[in-house]
Order: sequence, then structure tokens, then C-alpha cells
Amino acid sequence: MARESAEAERRNPRSRAAYARADHLFGRVPMTWMNKTAGAFPRYLAGARGARVTDIDGHAYIDFCLGDTGAMAGHSPAPVTEAVHHRYAELGGATAMLPTEDAEWVGAELTRRFGLARWSFSLTATDANRWAIRLARAVTGRPKILVNSYCYHGSVDESLIVTGPDGTGTARPGNVGAPCDVTLTSRVAEFNDLAGLERELAYGDVAAVLMEPALTNIGIVLPEPGYLTGVRELTRRYGALLINDETHTFSAGPGGCTAAWDLEPDLLTIGKAIGGGIPAGAYGLSAELADRLLGRTDLDLVDMGGVGGTLAGNALSVAATRATLEHVLTDEAFARMATLAERFEAGVRAGIEAHRLPWSVSRLGARTEYRFTSPAPRTGTESAAASDPELEDFLHLYLANRGILLTPFHNMALMCPDTTERDVDTHTEVFAAALAELAA
Repeated sequence: MARESAEAERRNPRSRAAYARADHLFGRVPMTWMNKTAGAFPRYLAGARGARVTDIDGHAYIDFCLGDTGAMAGHSPAPVTEAVHHRYAELGGATAMLPTEDAEWVGAELTRRFGLARWSFSLTATDANRWAIRLARAVTGRPKILVNSYCYHGSVDESLIVTGPDGTGTARPGNVGAPCDVTLTSRVAEFNDLAGLERELAYGDVAAVLMEPALTNIGIVLPEPGYLTGVRELTRRYGALLINDETHTFSAGPGGCTAAWDLEPDLLTIGKAIGGGIPAGAYGLSAELADRLLGRTDLDLVDMGGVGGTLAGNALSVAATRATLEHVLTDEAFARMATLAERFEAGVRAGIEAHRLPWSVSRLGARTEYRFTSPAPRTGTESAAASDPELEDFLHLYLANRGILLTPFHNMALMCPDTTERDVDTHTEVFAAALAELAA
């Protein structure tokens, strides 16, 4: 690690100097999570196109990070670039508080993909989750939201809860400025634990279960056979709504896990990738739920309650979303991306097996991830316990020094429409070299 850190400093003097000069930025970066990087400083972006990123020191990288899903369409795909230019430069106007005809096209396409009948827009999936939570509380009259331990739903306050050693809910370590004890607003159950879910639902105070169909941000944790069917049955039995957050699990296919696994949520939230790199999010509602809400005369759905913000649904974001869904993240593109992810998975697995490492590798459509434990974790708590930050940093820095970027929060690799077989094979070769050094 010392050798790789020294090499990173030698190779990236301009990035190191830019970081040292950033005295007016909180944490020296535009967002503090940019400090989650292997090495002493982040690499600074010069440009990006397709599956390639270039830093200000002139190094090009094969990008398997892809903005932690935000650039799953690839960097600056041509159809999105053209749509944004047409909307902003030729037609003019990004945010006028007026609808555009693109919005109905996007809503219809999201219905085709995910099955939910009515859609509204936000700028992030976090905002979409916040509004979905408010709608669920409004229509059920119940106060609490149930999530899975070590889930990821952005900075939603209700989601920052984990199961403690005794199995009860407790605040997730490191939570910043919680407005109240999270157990006042939330309940928690382990992923793949139907008995635990039923125990929490039986209190009768849960408005909605907010979940990813597969955990992603704590490492990929896949559902066991029958689990998601059981979740849907239990939520209906106990009168709780089901919200699927497909922001990361969109990698499973054109309609995420909801379409791939024939799921039936009451609401669905998504963000990041749908805008092709332009900020965009959306939330969908079943026709029955939409009608129930619109029929409530006591709810101000126009002006109250954090409906998404002034910029939500703006003409530029909606134009970018249409171009992304219509021309870039197509059904055909997802099929090719999944094939590449299979190839990536096979390469990683071969490296693990060559050295008989007690590791595992999982795949969710176009997304692949390896963990430092075997068998693969079945709950979020198990996945968190399997982390090894020092080993992870070494592998990320080793790869970055040789022109490959993984998602800095975990060992995740995502394919985009511009990723090639050679890109995948390059990772396989460099990953194998890193394991050989560790084994030696």
C-alpha cells in the first residue's frame, strides 16, 4: 500500500496540488463524499466520454465506477448531449415552471418499463424517496417507515437505522445531525428475514416498507427464493404500502428488478441513471394509490410538503431523461451490458479461485461486486461485517494506478453501453496481478 500510495502521488502532481489549494471547500472537495478515495487525495476530472475518464494529469481510465450509477448511460452520450443542447441552446429555457410534452413521453415509458401507472419527477432519488414516504404516511395515517438494515436510500432520515446486537433498531453509526431518535420514525428488519419483517409489521404502525429489491450499497445482497414474494404478501396482510427503490437495482434490466422479477410495488422511486448524467429522479404510483391521493380534499398536493422543489420536472432534466430512455439505456443496451457483467464476474471468480481465497462475487444485471467473505452475505449486517477497508483501498489504488476505476464506496463494477470486452479483460488481468502480489 505504501508503494502504491507513493506511485499515486508521483503520477498525479496536478491533482495533488489542486486538492492542497482547495481551502474554501468544506473538506477540500465539492461534496465531502469525494474524500472516499483510495490514496491521500482524489484525482481531479478533466473530461469523460463513454466508458473513459481523463484526469487533469492526463491519465485515461476505464471507468467501471460510472458515477456510482449516475453515468450508467456512459459519460455524455451523444443523444443526451444533443437533447440538452436542443432544449437549452436552441429552444431555450431550462426551468420555467411549465410542463413540456416530453414529460408525458417519459411517464409512458416508465410505465412500460416498471408497470406503475402515474409518475412525477424530482431531481434526485433521495427527494423521490422523501415524497413517497410523505404520500405513504398521508394515505395510511401511520407514522413509521420500515427499511432493511444497511439499506441505501440517499440521505433520507428514516432510512438511517440498523439492527443492533439484540435485533432491535438503533441509529446507524456516524449519522449526522439526526432530527430525532430514528426509532421514533422507523422500524428495521434484516434483508431476507421474513420472520423479522412480520414481527415489525405486526405493531400496526408501519405506513410503508421502503426497500431495494436487492441491497447494493453495502455490497450486492441478492434476495433468496421466495423472499420478495413474502415481502409483498406480508405488506398487504398488515396494510403497509411497498416502495421499491430501483435507483441502483436499475442495473437488473430495462425495468429494474421490478420487471425482471415480476414485482408489484405500490410506489417506485428511481434517480441517477435515468437522466444520462443530468440530475433527474422520478417516483411512480399505482393507479389505485394515485386515485386515493388525488381524491383527498384535505391534502395540498400542489404547494405543501416537499413536492420536489422548484427545479423538479424542469424541461432540461425531462429532455435528458427522454433521450436516455429512448436512445441510450434501451432494452438492447441492457442485454449487452449484462453479458459484459457476466464476463467481468467470470474474470473475478477465476482470480479468486486461482488463489483459493475465501471471497465471493455477485452480479445484478449490469452490476458486479466481489466481497471478502464466502459464501456471499445474505443480510446487510453480514455484509457490513465482511468489510475490509484496508484491503479495499489497496485494490482500488492498485487498479487506479493502472488505469481502472471502481466505485470508491465498495468493490462495484458497472457496465455502460460503451464498455467493451477488452475493458473487462483488462480488469481481469490487472485484478489477477494484484491478487498474485497479495498471495506472494
